[in-house]
Amino acid sequence: HVQLAESGGGSVQPGGSLRLSCTASGDTLNGNYMAWFRQVPDQEREGIASIFIPGDRVYYADSVKGRFTISQDKDNRMVDLEMNDLKPEDTAMYYCAAAAVPIMTAKQALRPGPYNYWGQGTQVTVSS
Repeated sequence: HVQLAESGGGSVQPGGSLRLSCTASGDTLNGNYMAWFRQVPDQEREGIASIFIPGDRVYYADSVKGRFTISQDKDNRMVDLEMNDLKPEDTAMYYCAAAAVPIMTAKQALRPGPYNYWGQGTQVTVSS
């Protein structure tokens, strides 16, 4: 059983950067897909980045490719999301999630369905 907690959200101006962290307690993340999702009110939850622990499969949504980077720590208990060149449309509640699935396609890894552990979310606001 895994408990997840996000941190690092906040407010930033367009073009700025933020780093989100997802810390796991309980079991380690080894053998799990970890992903970052985001959601704005009245819209579906969007998968933006996913990584298989230990880090040999990484997927990004087109909306963040080249700007966001997902990474894991060496102890397999933390997954970070480095966000650069932030835009107003990146404003959302950001969630991390874990799925104990051995293999997924890129499309599957960025959908919320396979993920059975979720954090409470952290707000990111990008505005001038």
